[in-house]
Amino acid sequence: MRITKGKRVIISGVFIVISFILQRTDLSEWYANIFMIAAAIVAGLPIIKNAVSSLRYKILGIDALVTIAVIGALFLGEYWEAAAVTFLFMLGDYLESRTLEKTRSSIKALLDLAPDEARIIKDGKEVLISPDKVEQGDIVIVKPGEKISVDGTIIEGNAYINQSAITGESIPVDRKEEDTVFSGTIIESGYLKIRADRVGDDTTFARILEMVEEAQDKKAKTQKFLEVFSKYYTPSIIVLSILLFIFTRDLVLSITLLVIACPGALVISTPVSIVAGIGNGAKHGVLVKGGEIMEDLGKTKVLAFDKTGTLTEGKPKVTKVKSFEMNEDELLKIAAIGESYSEHPLAKAIISFAEEKFGKLKETTEKADIVTGQGLKVKVQGNEYLIGNRKLLRENGVSITEGENYIRDEEEHGQTVVIVATKGKMLGAISIADTIREDAKELIKDLKKQGIKKVVMLTGDNERAASAISKELGIYEYYAELLPEEKVQALETLQEKYGPTAMVGDGVNDAPALASADLGIAIGGAGADVAMETADVVLMSDEIKRLSYAIGLSRATVRNIKQNIYFAVFIAAVLLLGVLGKVVFMSSGMLIHELSVLLVIINAVRLLGYGEKR
Repeated sequence: MRITKGKRVIISGVFIVISFILQRTDLSEWYANIFMIAAAIVAGLPIIKNAVSSLRYKILGIDALVTIAVIGALFLGEYWEAAAVTFLFMLGDYLESRTLEKTRSSIKALLDLAPDEARIIKDGKEVLISPDKVEQGDIVIVKPGEKISVDGTIIEGNAYINQSAITGESIPVDRKEEDTVFSGTIIESGYLKIRADRVGDDTTFARILEMVEEAQDKKAKTQKFLEVFSKYYTPSIIVLSILLFIFTRDLVLSITLLVIACPGALVISTPVSIVAGIGNGAKHGVLVKGGEIMEDLGKTKVLAFDKTGTLTEGKPKVTKVKSFEMNEDELLKIAAIGESYSEHPLAKAIISFAEEKFGKLKETTEKADIVTGQGLKVKVQGNEYLIGNRKLLRENGVSITEGENYIRDEEEHGQTVVIVATKGKMLGAISIADTIREDAKELIKDLKKQGIKKVVMLTGDNERAASAISKELGIYEYYAELLPEEKVQALETLQEKYGPTAMVGDGVNDAPALASADLGIAIGGAGADVAMETADVVLMSDEIKRLSYAIGLSRATVRNIKQNIYFAVFIAAVLLLGVLGKVVFMSSGMLIHELSVLLVIINAVRLLGYGEKR
């Protein structure tokens, strides 16, 4: 029968108590010693097994030190010391495991949100099945209080949904037909029919769980260093103990040194903080992909932001149509028909505005060529047009002198101007504006208060519009009219000039920049494959202010790690001096050692409460 850690602690503890009682009776001391030895064996067996197992892999760790010390104590007849050391070590190990469970509570909370059943329509009837049995294309029904089991599109109904498991947002959001919903979210009121687009392990919720669990296993630089340190430290302590015995002939002192010098608190100081920090982030919609990234995020001094979809809403709207050669409605129609070939946000804005005015457009482009970073060359109703920016017209020999002043004025007011022209002359211009996110200005201020040395905006937009928007946001450095590859070059310049640089984008158009930066941070990554895979840090909701939270959490985690390390080193030094000065003994030293380990863990657990009062 397997004995758990808790049971071993109880049994060995009972044996120690019985031994103390026997020592105070008329019975022989021999009986008391038997119970002390029994206590040492019960608590010490797992320690010895771990030591032997580690030695097979050429690892000389803390279990080996305790094993040597306990065997030495038994050999010397110090039965109380042997029992006390093994009991305290096992008690500490048990309390550590229980306390460490607390640091994983955020992940457990996420696991609890995993849906346990799904209601689908099959043969015209509602059927309850396991979520992993749902197939792509199935129609899933979700009622008030139930969990959504798939990523999908609403085909019928309206509901308020709690998306905190995905985005960290506590306020329910209104969702209706054609909107996207995620697995693991809960309907607070309403009724939905959902077409399953992603099922099983492919859902956003399942992928978040997988990534968070992987992240907690990825080691920080400090942790890697401490593990290397421990690898050499432990054999050094054994050598030191041997030398101490050779010079002092005091075996008890040498064995005590082995126990007291165990680097338990030091080794655990970093991983326990990283686990707590990543768990807290996951709970608040911030996915940090590993300990090293958690450390690096807090040390970042330069943040480069994409504009569209990051600092702005990413939902541009047409504000004005100006024609120089034809009727404005005709100009708008030509532009909308031409842009129907493009997936660019500006194209969608023009098409949406035209359809609001004229209804669904039936005409299509006869020919269309996309010119990256410039616009389109299209053929509409037998005529060829250029639809795009200044670069497109300039490279095709078209003068914009007639509309130069108008375009400049629009751009100075933060408008992006799409020019429509033939190969001979400019026909008109369409002004488009994108709304700055409500929390973007506040974020920039917060970042400066947090000590971010440089905040930069990178955009493919024109110089004047970029200038107007950066000025409104309080960003004093920007790079405009950038192609995707030029954003990568701009990041390289920033890295050379200022050091480690993080790129913040929406994770779709910014994939190359996110991948090339020292850290890639994606905004609104829920359901976005590119963001989930490419970025190092993913803010699951569209709330850009969570970036300030993520940086604050990272810095709190790094501070916590340092506190743990300093404390662990201090305790180790004090105990070592105490042993050499013969004022700290084996059992009392082990008690202090185990308490130091627990204090390190308890300090790390504080990270789980970070941000709760914000």
